[in-house]
Amino acid sequence: MKKMKELKILAVVVFFTLVTYWGVEPYAHSVMHKHVEFKNFKYEDLKPINAKGDAAKGQALAAACAGCHSIKAAKMPAPMDPVTAAATYGVNPPDLSLAGAILDEKYLAHFLKDPVHTAMVAHKFKNKPYPMPPMATDDQSAADLVAYFKSIAPKEVTPKEAYDFACGRCHEMRYAKWTQIGDEPKTKPNIQTKMDEEKLKFDEKLAQYKDHLVKYLGKLPPDLSIIVRARSEDFLKTFVEDPQAQLPGTAMPRVGVSKEGYEKVFKYLEEVGDPSKPKREAVGPWVIGYFIIFSILAWLWYKSQWKGLK
Repeated sequence: MKKMKELKILAVVVFFTLVTYWGVEPYAHSVMHKHVEFKNFKYEDLKPINAKGDAAKGQALAAACAGCHSIKAAKMPAPMDPVTAAATYGVNPPDLSLAGAILDEKYLAHFLKDPVHTAMVAHKFKNKPYPMPPMATDDQSAADLVAYFKSIAPKEVTPKEAYDFACGRCHEMRYAKWTQIGDEPKTKPNIQTKMDEEKLKFDEKLAQYKDHLVKYLGKLPPDLSIIVRARSEDFLKTFVEDPQAQLPGTAMPRVGVSKEGYEKVFKYLEEVGDPSKPKREAVGPWVIGYFIIFSILAWLWYKSQWKGLK
């Protein structure tokens, strides 16, 4: 009789705990947050490009890209420094060496043909031209360019390189000492004047770049140092996949990363924003094991105390 009473009490506690959890987490989350279906970076709104690309022809076409972009893999340096580029285009154009490794192939082909609509920023450029003109005239030329960029892309891309290409020209990461114009320089102040002139020059350039970025986007993009803690993984991947679905009217373009490219970016965000995660996950099994052993010992103690009693 005593055991039945205890089991009933346990059942009541478990029931109300589960109801409370459901009300606070799944239900409240579904009501308070917009649900966006994740499409696994398939970009289903873009039609397939059936033309077979020719990397050699794409290389000839890519010469026109070098007027704004650097292509370090092809030994083509940037035509201007980041601040001057931002003053000209609003943001520093990315180095295209990683385009074939980070971006989805179909997205890249469509972006080369129609960058405004592919990036989903037509609402922002209604009355002014988009800084990048179409670089491909048809599916074939787009396929040729994609084939070229894939041919020069490295086989291995680090998480930081992926972040730099996809996000780093607009978003800083102060916990990683990363700015929109690169890593913060390791400088030292002058012993006599106590002034760090190199750091001051860098900060001045960074301030100018941010000023151009604000004029281009309307506001300064947020620091992403702890975005993995501030937002759920589901929100991040659906937002990167289709920013307009999560935040209609946002100035952030659809980046067009592939699934593998996003995983690289997310890994870097985790490394910076949640560096203790590997250690925390390693301790988890030991904590669970402790509770299991503790529960067994508590049950044995309970049995010994109530032995012979009814």
